[in-house]
Amino acid sequence: MEPIRVEVDGREPTVAELSHVLLSNYGHFTAMQVRGGRVRGLELHLRRLADASRELFGASLDGGRVRGLLGHAVRGVPDASVRVNVYRREELMIVVSVRPPALPPAAPLRLRSVPYVRPAAHLKHVGGFGQSYFGARARAEGFDDALLVDAGGAVCEAAVANIAFFDGTALTWPSSPHLPGIAMQLLKPLLRCVEARVGLAELGSFRSAFVANSIGVAAVAAVDDVRFDVDAELMRAVADAEASVPWDVI
Repeated sequence: MEPIRVEVDGREPTVAELSHVLLSNYGHFTAMQVRGGRVRGLELHLRRLADASRELFGASLDGGRVRGLLGHAVRGVPDASVRVNVYRREELMIVVSVRPPALPPAAPLRLRSVPYVRPAAHLKHVGGFGQSYFGARARAEGFDDALLVDAGGAVCEAAVANIAFFDGTALTWPSSPHLPGIAMQLLKPLLRCVEARVGLAELGSFRSAFVANSIGVAAVAAVDDVRFDVDAELMRAVADAEASVPWDVI
């Protein structure tokens, strides 16, 4: 999707700033969907950016400032996909990119397991070559995306989403290194679920699965040659839980 607007610290970026973004592989970001000038889990997004700025740069990031820059970037664009990146030159540099809104996949996904764990998986950091590489390889093999699995055979997360497995009673979110996605954080309190190790060899014991990220939720039809039922009742419950999450005014 072509960008609608890109701003650095609330203004058009300079060549030097764009060069920094292109050449630096050290930074972090959050991604969100904006509808009617509102965002689900806005405080969680702001907290993610503040926590990562402290960890990566040893610097404080004011949530009010980020909120103001976000609102400025989406002016006149009520519905959008938005990404807020944070880098550091002399000071923290906030890059807000605005693109057309995105929708979750309409069809259930087929995932290809790959041996990869994101470095510093708890951070939503830039430089995700591994995810992109394995995602592209999975699609070249006829799958929709990659499923990241650690050296011990435990499921971590999908390439760009969290994944949950359903045994007919409760959801299980994998506990192996993963990004605590905003969508997952919003859904967890609303659904019966646990967090536990999920071995790739154990996937056949689950009935259904779905992925969740900032774009939305989507059913999973298969991981490798393990097939899952698309549980209409489960997906309705997840959709209802998602729909109950309030939209925060930017």
